[in-house]
Amino acid sequence: MTHQKLTSTQRDRAAGVLVGQACGDALGVPYEFGPPLRETKPEMVGGGLGPYAPGEWSDDTQMAICIARVTADGPLDDRGLGRVMRGFQHWLDDGASDVGNQTRAVLAATRDIFTNTPPDEDGGSLDQEWFWAALDASGSYAKHHERSAGNGALMRNGIVGLTALHDRDATAENARNVARLTHADPLVLDSCVLHAEAIRHAVMTGEYDLLTGLDLIPEERRPQWTDWIATATLADPSTIEANGSTFGALRAAHAAITSMRVMKYAAHEGGNRLHVRHALEAAVGAGHDTVAAITGALMGAVYGVSAIPGTWRRRIHGWPDMTVRDLVELALRTAGETQPVAWPLREIEPSPGGRALDVPTSFDEGLHLGTQTALAHTQADAVDSLSRIGSQENRETRLRRLGGGNHPARHVEYWIVDSDDPSTHNDLAAALNDAADTVAELRVEGHTVFLHCVHAHHRTPSVALLYAVEHCGLTADDAAEQIRATLGVDRIDGLLWNTAMHMAQRTTASRKPWKPKGWYDNELAIAGDLDCDLSTVMLARGSGHITAEEYAAYYDRTHSPKE
Repeated sequence: MTHQKLTSTQRDRAAGVLVGQACGDALGVPYEFGPPLRETKPEMVGGGLGPYAPGEWSDDTQMAICIARVTADGPLDDRGLGRVMRGFQHWLDDGASDVGNQTRAVLAATRDIFTNTPPDEDGGSLDQEWFWAALDASGSYAKHHERSAGNGALMRNGIVGLTALHDRDATAENARNVARLTHADPLVLDSCVLHAEAIRHAVMTGEYDLLTGLDLIPEERRPQWTDWIATATLADPSTIEANGSTFGALRAAHAAITSMRVMKYAAHEGGNRLHVRHALEAAVGAGHDTVAAITGALMGAVYGVSAIPGTWRRRIHGWPDMTVRDLVELALRTAGETQPVAWPLREIEPSPGGRALDVPTSFDEGLHLGTQTALAHTQADAVDSLSRIGSQENRETRLRRLGGGNHPARHVEYWIVDSDDPSTHNDLAAALNDAADTVAELRVEGHTVFLHCVHAHHRTPSVALLYAVEHCGLTADDAAEQIRATLGVDRIDGLLWNTAMHMAQRTTASRKPWKPKGWYDNELAIAGDLDCDLSTVMLARGSGHITAEEYAAYYDRTHSPKE
């Protein structure tokens, strides 16, 4: 069956699944099995049970990569599932930095069964025999252990949601089969089906609905799952016991997402990345790396890799010597959206040529603006690529192949489409703001930054405008004038520039002292003083974007006295 190719926004969301999972995982690693985080903001500082380096992901993402290496190349039939199990075995021997008790026991039993079973007389392949051995081992474990509904299958499940984007029944079957490799408990299978279908649905529609796959699990367990999810909606995720159970972990992830959805409306523009950040931080506070990994896969599917903060993306890395670009590649290959000669697989991205521009800005000589033609020759020690580049054009990829590399990375890639069609962007304001913030982060670290796209017509000046206004203190008009002079152009226009200019003008206006002119304005000033942090949220409530319950929960959270 031939299916319509994914749209730009759907591809963005597919690319976000593994990256979101890895970010949540690495963010939660330092706090695994620690007390709930109350006032502490989680950071990718490493440590944990590994111990892990800052930004390094754990077994949650390591096992997901084992699955993705198979799904990137073929279906999850018996042979494919056997290859996944072989990947798990290789991981256990070669890269496992932390292994759950049930997973370790089942993998060991699978190996024993496979080793001691004579070759199949019916001609089954070795891959199939690995799959059959895994089913025997996981089934036996569930039969002899009362508590076998752990979260070890759910934590690695996100990639399965991309295996059959046009077929929800096939997605559910794949989720059950991959889960059964180590976890045969019916509740585990249910949780993986709900999670995978929520991811598939989010990638295709941009909507979050954890119960959209309720009809795909057995009817007798639907009321229990409906109640579990309903009671977790808008709940404080730290109040849900998440460690050790698949239903607890999924409920905590749902609580983190729903209780923080209001953050999408806590800014005038670019709210997607705020929701991602706050949901993952809340998930870490509730259940640490596993709940955050489960949450991250869902958030990546809803909003795309373009909404995942660059400060996280440039830090994540882990077994087997992978970084963010590798995760994007595996996700898009699993989704069936890339070919060996296409991005992100090809080593050099074709460039239509044009001038080789690499010039410092007048407002910050440590920021250079330029074109893709100049990328290979820039002397800057950090790069922000706003357009697609080949793997060999990414400095970090080249360094890793030579046995090096920087953590955090100094070459950061972005998913920003050069298009005036709003439907090609999931949240353009979020992507532009994030790129500007990452430029600022690199500059604070002392790097000279080369900011480029293909021709420096739209993406590069738009991000530079936001950086100049938000981080260098220029007014919108002054920044625009200096950027045009730097690029040697008289005019910049289009959706990207207009979006950036709108945000820059809002920032400029907010700096001006406001003087009340009458009693009505005085009343507004007093209201603003009392509740200024809720202004955009109040607007969202008034326009129906958030419910009264969401508003009340947010108000209680932001106005509760600090302990």
